[in-house]
Amino acid sequence: MEVEQFKYDNKIVQKFLYATMLWGIVGMLVGLLLAFMFLFPNLTDGISWLSFGRLRPLHTNAVIFAFVGNAIFAGIYYSTQRLLKARMYSDALSKINFWGWQLIIVSAALTLPLGYTTSKEYAELEWPIDIAITLVWVVFAWNFIGTVLKRRQRHLYVAIWFYLATIVTVAVLHIFNSLELPVSALKSYSVYAGVQDALVQWWYGHNAVAFFLTTPFLGLMYYFVPKAANRPIYSYRLSIVHFWSLIFIYIWAGPHHLLYTSLPDWAQNLGVTFSVMLIAPSWGGMINGLLTLRGAWDKVRTSPVLKFMVVAITGYGMATFEGPMLSLKNINAIAHFSDWIIAHVHVGALAWNGFLAFGMVYWMVPRLYKTDLFSVKLANFHFWIGTLGIVLYALPMYVAGFTQALMWKDFNPDGTLVYGNFLETVQEIMPMYWMRAIGGTLYLVGVFVMLYNIAVTIRGGEAVSDELAEAAPLKRVSRKRLAGETFHTWLERKPVQLTILATIAILIGGAVQIIPTLLVKSNIPTITSVTPYTPLELEGRDLYIREGCVSCHSQMVRPFRSEVERYGEYAKAGEFVYDHPFLWGSKRTGPDLLRVGGKYSDNWHLNHFYDPQSTSAGSIMPAYQWLIRNEHDRSDIQDKMRAMVTLGVPYTEADIEGAFESMEDQAAQIEQNLYTDPEFARSYENQKQNAQENGEPFVEMRNREIVAMIAYLQRLGTDIKIEQGSEVASEKP
Repeated sequence: MEVEQFKYDNKIVQKFLYATMLWGIVGMLVGLLLAFMFLFPNLTDGISWLSFGRLRPLHTNAVIFAFVGNAIFAGIYYSTQRLLKARMYSDALSKINFWGWQLIIVSAALTLPLGYTTSKEYAELEWPIDIAITLVWVVFAWNFIGTVLKRRQRHLYVAIWFYLATIVTVAVLHIFNSLELPVSALKSYSVYAGVQDALVQWWYGHNAVAFFLTTPFLGLMYYFVPKAANRPIYSYRLSIVHFWSLIFIYIWAGPHHLLYTSLPDWAQNLGVTFSVMLIAPSWGGMINGLLTLRGAWDKVRTSPVLKFMVVAITGYGMATFEGPMLSLKNINAIAHFSDWIIAHVHVGALAWNGFLAFGMVYWMVPRLYKTDLFSVKLANFHFWIGTLGIVLYALPMYVAGFTQALMWKDFNPDGTLVYGNFLETVQEIMPMYWMRAIGGTLYLVGVFVMLYNIAVTIRGGEAVSDELAEAAPLKRVSRKRLAGETFHTWLERKPVQLTILATIAILIGGAVQIIPTLLVKSNIPTITSVTPYTPLELEGRDLYIREGCVSCHSQMVRPFRSEVERYGEYAKAGEFVYDHPFLWGSKRTGPDLLRVGGKYSDNWHLNHFYDPQSTSAGSIMPAYQWLIRNEHDRSDIQDKMRAMVTLGVPYTEADIEGAFESMEDQAAQIEQNLYTDPEFARSYENQKQNAQENGEPFVEMRNREIVAMIAYLQRLGTDIKIEQGSEVASEKP
């Protein structure tokens, strides 16, 4: 038999492994800083680019796309070459993939703290970076598919199926959710609005978890667990059922993030139905992974690699059981907006993604450097301290979530809220936030231990950049099914047909949910009293987005007695038709703001941003004093309004031409309102006089950022007028 010699490219795997460890530590350090900011709100007092609202998306992007993303690339580049018996299609494409991805990460690390964000969860990066992500992903796909086509192994193993599905689906999700209209180099507006934007975003957001944090890791599980255990995968048939059912069902489940919101009921119910169905394929994958270890459990006691992988698969099983349970409406009514969701997310992130990544690192590095792991004891220490960190992180957050839900919904016999002040809930769960910070610290200590262990291992080994291998070239066979060949066996040697079928499977669910919501007007009934934001309110909304306020405050009052009593009339779909993007939020660290307009004076808002604890004793909101100091740049307002017109917002040409005058008038009125507070008037006049005496520039209050922010907050919820408990605003026919 003719045999060809070739070399595996290990250099690219080594690069991605280095990046995985580097960005893992960076992302987790930022997360730990955020955890301590719950305990010490003004920890980064006065530094705008280190404020909670700006760092929170940096943390999620760093952990998801930098840490997990690089781990995915490392694992795929390593396993694909060995499964297909071929070097990657192009070394140049591999390098572009690596350096392009790192450039994207650095761009995110620079822009997000500076406030350049779309505010859409897990998709916060602005339009130039979105384009770069698309281009780098195309390079990755080109390299991967080229390798598949030049392979020496006819049969495509199950891991390759998951990689192909990941490549296709992530591309579809990213492109459709990132459709936005640029206003400037780093500012854009989503082409979708309100309810439609929410549906598209959580179709993306849920399936980013599914097809970036789950399907590629399942492919890696199918490769590395059998390798580490030296056992074949438990069931080939189960892997087939697992793959096809998972990719078909998962794509439907996004609406379960929007239960009891203004999303149409039919879309919510579809999301619930398919979310519950997800238990079967998810647990099928978990069972397939764990049962692969039958007869190898003695190795688990001694192998840190298998320890990490067993807990990772178990964490996957726990998270994928809890997810469908949280999609049940009666459970979601309690859990949503609470810290329960934070616990759920981190069980998946820390156990499933984190521990499987660590297991892969410990398995690959000794083989890439032809040496033994420096210290098995240190690896075991990392496992145990990491596991303890997960427990100390997750359990307190579950308790915090249950506590929040019970307190938010507790009524006195006379029908009033027992805990009418939101801050009573916050104070009650502060001990749980302390425990979370301790758990996160332990988990991060384990990562530093791993870094030391791996660094010493690499130093004591010798890098094998081009690993020699050999395999027989593929011989041409019939394109038709061979005698005795099942359809799926035939499909496993046909990558193009496999990819097409996978694409169809993932497109069906998205199309059924999104197309009617975008095209059928009855899904979003409009309301006559809802009008576009004034120019100053639009600018204030952009500041609200810049500061990441949506990370802690929702703008969605659900139709529950407790929420209507606490916040006001429940939300209507027609209220959000001019919201590009939507700002419903997913977590209530602070109260809902949908009906905050007119609830407090302009002075209260000014003082609240300057020193939150002065207006709300016990608040854990950080100060935003730069909003009060900074002059507001409003030069782009006409471009912003014209972009909104393109998106369907009914500004007239007169509105656009008069934008600056309109802003000046509204800002002057807010400034006048602020003067009603004698203390403010005295302090402001003193500042003005001192500046004049010292020859320093002085920015009038009406021209500062805080005024635009106040204008936006005072607008929220005021389009819906309530008289004696009935809605006056009428719907358009």
